[in-house]
Amino acid sequence: MPCGDCQKMTTRSQVSHWSDQDVVDEIARIRQAIQSWAEDNGLWHDASFSSKLEHSGDEPREEEPVVTLFHAENTVGIIVESHLESEFSTLLASLGYWYEQEDNVTLALYANDADRNAKFYEYFHWQWVCSLLVEDTGDVYEELYQYFATNPSALYRLHWRDFEILLFRIFQNHGYSAILGPGQNDGGIDLRLWQPNPIGDILTVVQAKRYAPDSRIDLQPVQAIYGAAKAEPAAQAMFVTTSSYTPAAHKFAARVSSELQLRDSEDIIDWCKQATNGVIKDKSRLVASSFVNRLIEALAHNPFDPRVVHSTWGYNSTLNSYAVVIKETKHAALLLSISNKKVSDDGYGQVGDEIPLLDATSMTQFNELGVKRAHRSVDDYGHVTYWTGTQLYSRWNGAPNYFNYMD
Repeated sequence: MPCGDCQKMTTRSQVSHWSDQDVVDEIARIRQAIQSWAEDNGLWHDASFSSKLEHSGDEPREEEPVVTLFHAENTVGIIVESHLESEFSTLLASLGYWYEQEDNVTLALYANDADRNAKFYEYFHWQWVCSLLVEDTGDVYEELYQYFATNPSALYRLHWRDFEILLFRIFQNHGYSAILGPGQNDGGIDLRLWQPNPIGDILTVVQAKRYAPDSRIDLQPVQAIYGAAKAEPAAQAMFVTTSSYTPAAHKFAARVSSELQLRDSEDIIDWCKQATNGVIKDKSRLVASSFVNRLIEALAHNPFDPRVVHSTWGYNSTLNSYAVVIKETKHAALLLSISNKKVSDDGYGQVGDEIPLLDATSMTQFNELGVKRAHRSVDDYGHVTYWTGTQLYSRWNGAPNYFNYMD
């Protein structure tokens, strides 16, 4: 059994003051203890660790967030089905944790007490929110805005590029057509915003600075974005910062108030609150029902379309789920669940083959429960997958899928 620092317990008062680095160190402590134990028992040769976010992209559960995942293709079964199970559980208990088997090759570790759970959730939820800071998920994941609306201090923890992407998503949510700059060598313009207008779209150029509260923006950068707007030419300039402005910057902005806006963290928080309210939780309302109805009708005549996707799942049984991709961007998608149609069985409906059912009944699923959001990923070979948080979908190959309800 490991000893020393690996076995060192942490008091409740210490846990309540954990920083992010303390959480990282604690995860490393747990992993090192498990690895040492596995090596002592000759079980480490095919093992590894990952976070839940790295493994599946899931949002962490607030009540019992997964602290770490332990993967081992040939080892998990040995641990949970032999005399080593009691020893492994004792090890975890001595560290303040317990485990649950996720599948044949994965164990999930959880903390024994509420204080640790709270710290792990805070840490992993932040990591998950940052994972949403890509350029095209804003109308699907309202949690992105809600997090910063309720945790304004988190703005200061963002990387400067993530801060620019957050503003980009906020402005898109507010109805602007927006272009996010390259991040470097951008001529002092981080964002370009176009607001629709009957006589021509109005262009606003934006400079964004994620600064600490006590690092005020002086006159020179404010004059610079104003000058960049004149050179563009743009109708307006906007400076957005997490800090504040010096009196000289405010005085200059007041002289050209019709052409220059100074925005600070209070504005950003207010924008996030508005954006949270603007993102529809019933995802079916993000797509017109008439469009989905026409799509289903078209797919009924061409079920091999890549928008028809399939997932196989089940523990000690084989189950199939089908869906239709009704909206997608580079990183996100909305899937409409559709029913299964049996094409053969054993006479009892327990074992056989099935295919997706593409007919008018699919529209009965077009509601808050039937439309799921998913992370969209593309591998090195161009294969697209969609992860809903519980199931992994990929293009249906057109062949009937085997099912077996017997366990």
